[in-house]
Order: sequence, then C-alpha cells, then structure tokens
Amino acid sequence: MIKNIILAGGCFWCTEAIFRRIKSVKTVVPGYIGGHTTNPTYKDICTGATGHAEAISIDYDSKIVSLENILMIFFSTHDPTTLNRQGNDIGTQYRSSIFNNDQNEIKIILNFISDLEKSNKFENRIVTTIEKKSTFYVAENYHHDYYSLNKNVPYCSVVIVPKVKKLMDSKSSLLK
Repeated sequence: MIKNIILAGGCFWCTEAIFRRIKSVKTVVPGYIGGHTTNPTYKDICTGATGHAEAISIDYDSKIVSLENILMIFFSTHDPTTLNRQGNDIGTQYRSSIFNNDQNEIKIILNFISDLEKSNKFENRIVTTIEKKSTFYVAENYHHDYYSLNKNVPYCSVVIVPKVKKLMDSKSSLLK
C-alpha cells in the first residue's frame, strides 16, 4: 500500500539524499510546508518569515518498509533535539517536524518518539513536532536530486556525505 508522509529534518537536500536510497520509497520531492505564504520560493523561505519548513514529501510502499522504519531512518539521520536548527542551518525553516493528519499514524509517531525518549539515545529532549499537513509547495527544479547532481559542492561533501555514509553503514538492509 502506497503511503505518504512529509518530513522536515533541516535542509531538504540532506533528507532527500537519504530517502532516495531507501527501498520501497517510490518518490521523494523537496518542497515547503507549514507556513502562511502562498507559493513561496526558496528565497522567501530562507528569510524565515514565511513560516515554512524545508521538507520532503515521500511516497513509500508500507508493505515493504513500515512507518516505524521510515521514522527510525528520519530520527537517526538528523538531530531531533535542536530547536529550529540543523548544524549551521538556523531558523524555523530548518525545524524538525513530521506533517500528518492520519490519527493512527500520529499515534505511531507519538509512541515512536516516546520510546526514543525512554531509550536515552539522545542526550537532550526531542523537539520534533507533529504538524497538520497543509499545502505542500514543490521546490524549484534545481533543488531536486541536489546531492546526486552536486556531489562536489562543499556543502554536499561536508554535510551530506557523512549522513549518507552513516545510513549505508547502519541501515544497509533498508537500502535499494
């Protein structure tokens, strides 16, 4: 069964690079969600004034990879304990958030976060929010598959490569 979830975990170049490698993931689209401006551009959201988060919309086959697996990958490839920040990327547009309206999935997400908190995997409290799905605005074309097309850009080699390597080393059974 094909399901959709929208995840915001900092820069969408990073999260897109991660989830493009996961088996059962059919599509990964970078974009903007959770704000108050209609048809925002990258330039608009970078100001932090639109309220949008950089996010990815993921369509995945839940018969092959469960929502729990998607969440495990999400929480292990970004820092869910920093409010409105991922590394040097600072602002509400880089918040950690999951956008969903399905009550059953919200329950799964809340239980997953609760179990993570109890496990003490993170030194600090998880600040990831669950937000109501709203209009998802697809990012400009040059953001799509950014990592694969720009591996030699310093941001990619310094920030994204270690995340992809960590995924490949620790979650190889979930990779395409």
